Formats: sequence, C-alpha cells, structure tokens
Amino acid sequence: MLSLAHAGTAIASAFIGSLVEAVEALTIVLAVGTVRGWRPALAGTAAGVAFLALLVLAFGPLLARMPIEVLQLAVGVLLLLFGMRWLRKAILRAAGVIALHDEAAVFDKECAALRASEPQRGWDAIAVITAFKAVVLEGLEVVFIVLAVGAAGGLLLPASVGALAACVLVAVAGGVVYRPLARIPENTLKFAVGVLLSAFGVFWVGEGLGFHWPGDDLAILGIAALFLAAAAAAAPLARKETVG
Repeated sequence: MLSLAHAGTAIASAFIGSLVEAVEALTIVLAVGTVRGWRPALAGTAAGVAFLALLVLAFGPLLARMPIEVLQLAVGVLLLLFGMRWLRKAILRAAGVIALHDEAAVFDKECAALRASEPQRGWDAIAVITAFKAVVLEGLEVVFIVLAVGAAGGLLLPASVGALAACVLVAVAGGVVYRPLARIPENTLKFAVGVLLSAFGVFWVGEGLGFHWPGDDLAILGIAALFLAAAAAAAPLARKETVG
C-alpha cells in the first residue's frame, strides 16, 4: 500500500503544478475565444489535449520498463533541476528582482495581438493554432510533472488524479468567470511547486543512489521543509543585494 505521506505529496505536487500551468493555458484560450470565437478556441484546445494524451500513453509504459534505480536517479535529477528553476524565479519575484506574473496583463496582450491579425473565413487557423500551442506548451509541463512525480515511485495514479483535479477546477472556474483567474496567487503557487518538486528530486536521487532515508517516505516532508526555510531566507537576502 502507498503511504499517505508519499501519495499525498505526489497529489499535492501534481495538483499545484498543474494548477499553475492550467491557469496560464486558460488565459490564452479565453483570449482566443473572446476575440476570435469559441469554435476555433475549443477546437485548438481539444487538439492540444488529444496530443498530450497520446504522449502520456506513449511514454508511460516506456518508463515502467526502466530499472527502478536508474529511473529514480534520472527522474530525481530532472525534478531537482525543474523544481530549482521554479524556486529560483519565485524567490526573485518575492524579492522584487523580477516582475510578478500578471495573468490579467497577459490576457489583455493576447487579445490585442489577436485583434490585430486579419479575421479568417471558415475555420480560423490563427485562433486554432494559438489555442493549440497554449495548451500543448503548458500541458507539456503538466505531463512532465505527472510522469516525473509518479513514474519513479509507482505513483502515476495519485499524480494523475492531482493533475486532473487541477485542470478540471481551472476549466470550471474559467467557464464561470470568462476571464483569466487573476485572483489565484500564482506566484505563491509557483513557490510551493518549486519546493515540492525540489524535495521530490532530492528524495529520488537518494533512492536511486541506494541511500536509506530516515522515516522513509516521511523524509519528503522534512526535505520540503528545509527547501521552504532556505527559500524563505533567500528572498530577503536577494532583496538586500538588489537594494545595495
């Protein structure tokens, strides 16, 4: 049986990471639908989702055939690099070094760009491609998170549940408000995702190298707490360096 700490952390990581990517994809899809019409927007979205589903079906079984130690080490390194990239940007945003991500501004910019292009008769290729590209680019990160978090520890199902729940939540919210979900604290979510993915990365690297973690799966929570404390301390230091 899966431990609650192990499965719960996988679900949380996939949910939060997918929530961020789904919000970014939805912002562009809503802009396409508002400016160019909902038929091409939904067509591009459906094509993007189908493409991502094929990727999961193709690569999921391949990962399952790899030796578990090799898979754990490879996934751990990738998760650590991926998580640290998110965490670095989140720290710099918290320190005011780089601007906070503003989905409302992205929505307005995308609408302006779509209005500037020539309207199409019949199927609007520009609108379809724009929606497809948004779903695929953001969805690839969702697929990576699900495969990376789930494959190494036999947690594909919990990770998939977390990702699916996030995408459904964002889709329902987007259908209700018809605006970018600007109230979601995306930068805070990215901070949390960076912490969780980095913690998973360190855990799986250790597992792949044969290290026995004290407390087994519960060690993930301790590693995450260390990353959180280090990142929280790094933001004020980065702010001081910028001011200085």
